[in-house]
Amino acid sequence: MFKQILYSVSAILFCINFSLGQEGVIQKIDGGKITSVEIEEAVKRLMDTADVTGLAISVLNNNQVVYQKAFGLRNAVEKDILKENTIFYGASLSKAVFSVLVMQLVEEGIIDLDTPLQNYLEKPLPDYEFSKSWKGYHHLKGDKRYEKITARMCLTHTTGFPNWRFLTNRGHDPQGELYFQFEPGARYSYSGEGLSLLQFVIEGITGKGLEEMAQERIFRPLSMDRTSYIYVLREKFKGQYAYGHTKNQTLVPFDEADDAGAAGSLGTSLADYSRFLQAVLDQKLLQKESYNEMFKQQISIKSKQQFGPNALVETSENEDIDLGYGLGWGVLDTPYGKGIFKEGHSEGFQHYSIIFPETGIGVLILSNSDNGESIFKELLEKTIGDTFTPWKWENYIPYDYENEPLEN
Repeated sequence: MFKQILYSVSAILFCINFSLGQEGVIQKIDGGKITSVEIEEAVKRLMDTADVTGLAISVLNNNQVVYQKAFGLRNAVEKDILKENTIFYGASLSKAVFSVLVMQLVEEGIIDLDTPLQNYLEKPLPDYEFSKSWKGYHHLKGDKRYEKITARMCLTHTTGFPNWRFLTNRGHDPQGELYFQFEPGARYSYSGEGLSLLQFVIEGITGKGLEEMAQERIFRPLSMDRTSYIYVLREKFKGQYAYGHTKNQTLVPFDEADDAGAAGSLGTSLADYSRFLQAVLDQKLLQKESYNEMFKQQISIKSKQQFGPNALVETSENEDIDLGYGLGWGVLDTPYGKGIFKEGHSEGFQHYSIIFPETGIGVLILSNSDNGESIFKELLEKTIGDTFTPWKWENYIPYDYENEPLEN
């Protein structure tokens, strides 16, 4: 009952702060300020220049949402307007929510971050059968390195697995085999496969599915009633989903997810995910010690880019921000404290969020356009004064970038 009262009070404060911020002045991390009118002018200019179909943005000050607005279209063919409650495919924003859920289970002693996941299973991992063969681990039979993988490795992207087994140098291979790129724990390499493995183990330990746990522990307590790990066209939300768009503004076919996936099946709205970020800044979902551990750099990142051939090239370019990874979130250092970030990327959808817990400032950007990331660098600088996000590493190449595009 106390938690319900607390969340209700928070919802009231959210409305109060939001209404004040819409008309007032918004604080940047460097002490600068910007008005809501200036934000809107910048967003419209950038979207028009870079051909961004739709974009939704929230800004947080003092751990509260003080500005929130959607721009453009949810469907360029039907000319439907994008709104704050329009449901986006969240892609890898899914991982940040999952990390909080995992840390709740750690607090309760249900799982330990450093116990090998194999210890929680009744039989060897490769012996489990799955209804969808491409989800199985039979390819690992004979390679005992899977016995070393822990929850911490999954959350820090150090399992040694590729991002997805079906993504190869030759393109998309539905029958691709799961394999180790390197020894578990040796280095950072972004991997949805690692998160999927951790989800499988946790569902086995708890006897509950991811969607059930997320609704029970996060979505319902935060009134995120338009958020789900099962991203399907539900009848009650008909006409309220954003469609993805290519660089040429053509529609991307709607891809429904009927299985909850910790690594990337989330459907959510600007308003809902903003509530999640606000709760994280307010440290409502976890104990303080858990947040400290989640946002502590667990592994340093030396790669030139996060994905593609340059992910295997080491560089010192991001040493000034001490780029690294925490548990489920990226971390970087600034003169204004740590920046904690999580991105989402899929065909037709490009998102980014970053929060600065020591200042209570953050921003969430959702886009249903393959041109979205081309305006992220300027948007981050304009809205909250974030000049620290490693845009080259993220491949957020500005639409007006004069040099040759970086390799993908």
